[in-house]
Amino acid sequence: MNVFPFIEAEKAEQHDTVKRSCELLEVSRSAFYEWHKHTPSARERADAVLGERIQRIHDESRGTYGWPRVHRTLRDEGVHVGREHVARIMRDKGLVGRCRRRWIKTTISDPDVVAVDLLKRTFGPGKVDLDRVYVGDITYIRTWEGWLYLATVIDLASRRVVGWAMADHMRAELVCDALRMAIENRRPAAGAMFHSDRGTQYTSK
Repeated sequence: MNVFPFIEAEKAEQHDTVKRSCELLEVSRSAFYEWHKHTPSARERADAVLGERIQRIHDESRGTYGWPRVHRTLRDEGVHVGREHVARIMRDKGLVGRCRRRWIKTTISDPDVVAVDLLKRTFGPGKVDLDRVYVGDITYIRTWEGWLYLATVIDLASRRVVGWAMADHMRAELVCDALRMAIENRRPAAGAMFHSDRGTQYTSK
């Protein structure tokens, strides 16, 4: 961390504080005065000007532009600068773009199926005993090879994942495999309940 700007600020507030500030911060006065008389190079001045333009473009995008789109905008404005140069300045200024989150609809309901809510929205802790009510859902994970789909079965009493399955598809067998694991691992007694949304994977025969 550069402490010299702090010493400079203290110097502006009070006279004869450089020696004391340097002693407290354990830096030499000669190093401070060397920093104080430093004149920015032409490249540093050019980077400062370019940094202001990059900051403006980033702000106008509401913080969504990363360096590729900032570089493209600069080029459209007639500013010729390397992509690595733009990326470095943005990194130094802490500017990061935001991408729209990619998502997939995992719940596709069958309008001809009427599902009865046996649970009656009783999701609170302490409402049911262990291995009496299971709940399930499907989520998705983005990988380098594409989307990976994860089906889970959770025991409502313990909130523990008692069954799960992964696949590169969302067919009914995905949720069946997860439920089969839960049954084989936990051996619930007759009358146990499984609650899910109305996605076709869960309402299929």
